[in-house]
Amino acid sequence: MHALSLPTWWIHIASVFEWVLAMLAIQRLGRRRREQGWQWLALAMVPALISAMCACTWHLFDNPDELKGLVVLQAGLTSLGNLSLALAVFALLRGQRPPAPGPSDQVGP
Repeated sequence: MHALSLPTWWIHIASVFEWVLAMLAIQRLGRRRREQGWQWLALAMVPALISAMCACTWHLFDNPDELKGLVVLQAGLTSLGNLSLALAVFALLRGQRPPAPGPSDQVGP
């Protein structure tokens, strides 16, 4: 009754692999640019990855009541992941903002 179709499984599994590849690509970008903020962004993606794995595990066992804790864990990890991603992006953007001009930077009379 709760079994997922083969195309739905394909999407679930492909999404997890895609997320892992995105994490690796972001990490590689950070190393190439020598900017630590990108490394933090890749690390901030981990809770969302674990959340997706919780969902796949729950579906794999046909959504049993005994594993309802996975649903709660998934919800918590999704919230934590969203927060960590927001903070990582904020820090990344803040680190890339050009410095505000100071009194010695003004040109003119």
